[in-house]
Amino acid sequence: MEEVQEKVVTKKLEKREVARSFWRWTFFSHANYNYERLEATGLVHALSPIIKKLYQDDPAEFKQSLKRHMSFFNTEPHFGGVIVGMVIAMEEDRANGAPITDEAINGIKTGLMGPFAGIGDTLWQGTLTPILLAFGISLGAEGNLMGPVVYGLLMFGIMWSIAYFAWMKGYELGKAGIEKVLGGNFLQQIITGASAMGAIVLGALSASFVSVSSPFIIKVGQVELGLQADILDKLFKGILPLGITLLTLFLLKNRQMKSTKVMLILVGIGILFGVLNLL
Repeated sequence: MEEVQEKVVTKKLEKREVARSFWRWTFFSHANYNYERLEATGLVHALSPIIKKLYQDDPAEFKQSLKRHMSFFNTEPHFGGVIVGMVIAMEEDRANGAPITDEAINGIKTGLMGPFAGIGDTLWQGTLTPILLAFGISLGAEGNLMGPVVYGLLMFGIMWSIAYFAWMKGYELGKAGIEKVLGGNFLQQIITGASAMGAIVLGALSASFVSVSSPFIIKVGQVELGLQADILDKLFKGILPLGITLLTLFLLKNRQMKSTKVMLILVGIGILFGVLNLL
């Protein structure tokens, strides 16, 4: 008698299906953002086509998959998409018989959502946004209405490209690949470099847009010295704008003052030193 072997059907996701899940996450990650589960419902919405394909022949596993992804989840949605890509790879392996538990999948999400949120916030808010704002503000300050348009196009174009790459790379590398990346200092180097770049850009913006000058003249006998041109600029070019910028930073960060209070203090300084003809 010939033995009839049962053919094992491998469940394999197509790239377009993973990409479709990415676009769902991009547009709906915060659509139902709430304090109980934060991004969990957006995550389930993004993963639902993947889960449906992987577990369409197993209703119990389908329900269990939806249930485990309804647990608390919150990260920066663009860079943090690498986590979801990795989860998709784990779900695919599980659907094909790999011994991957609910705790393993949720453990990866819980363990990585904080670090990637920090990376995303640093690179987005501390680096990319100031750099792109420098382009947009420069155009807008000259009366060019394309300033905000250029900023918006660059921001969405760059971030969507980064987010798509991170999502697909997470799916490609899977759990083992991401752990290997996190095991080195590669990400720390990226954060350090990005933070330095952001500080440089913010410094350049301060020098370009913070305008402070002093008309005060010091008379020594027959000699007249301009406080700014002949003294301050000789010692440190742009020391007055830098001083106002550092004072603002000190009040906001160290003194934890609200921005409106800091603005009133700066207005008061301007009025006082203006009356004294110092600024």
